[in-house]
Amino acid sequence: MLSSRAKYAIRAALYLADQVGQPGWIPTAVIAEQESIPRKFLEAILVDLRTTGLLESRRGPGGGHRLRLKPDKIAVADIIRIVDGPLALTPCASRTQFQACADCPDLEACRLRGLMLRARDAVAAVLEDCSLADLATAPSASRQALLNATVAGLTA
Repeated sequence: MLSSRAKYAIRAALYLADQVGQPGWIPTAVIAEQESIPRKFLEAILVDLRTTGLLESRRGPGGGHRLRLKPDKIAVADIIRIVDGPLALTPCASRTQFQACADCPDLEACRLRGLMLRARDAVAAVLEDCSLADLATAPSASRQALLNATVAGLTA
């Protein structure tokens, strides 16, 4: 399951993606307020995103954060991996941090590993194929619901 920390990281990065092209830096307090994220929690998340090179930050008056890369170069999978670790459900299915499961007597004979690899590949395909730019241009859930209701009304 996706952690709250990962959801907050994606929302914060998406907010910063929406600000690309605007002058200046976006303060942590602004991101926290606009995205309803607890500020202290957000600060720790932003440190992780900065340390891994996704963001750049500046301290002091007029400081804040901004994306280091263009939104179309940042996959949702990248953010989740930074915050939550591998996308795989089991360590033996991870492509980035493989290790044999501690309770597995024989990796080659494991009947579960093939399924876990397929699940990991399916999740990764979706999350790696979706960038912050894709999310930024996607219709909001409420707009989509309104569109669905409109279409349903037209076809009724």
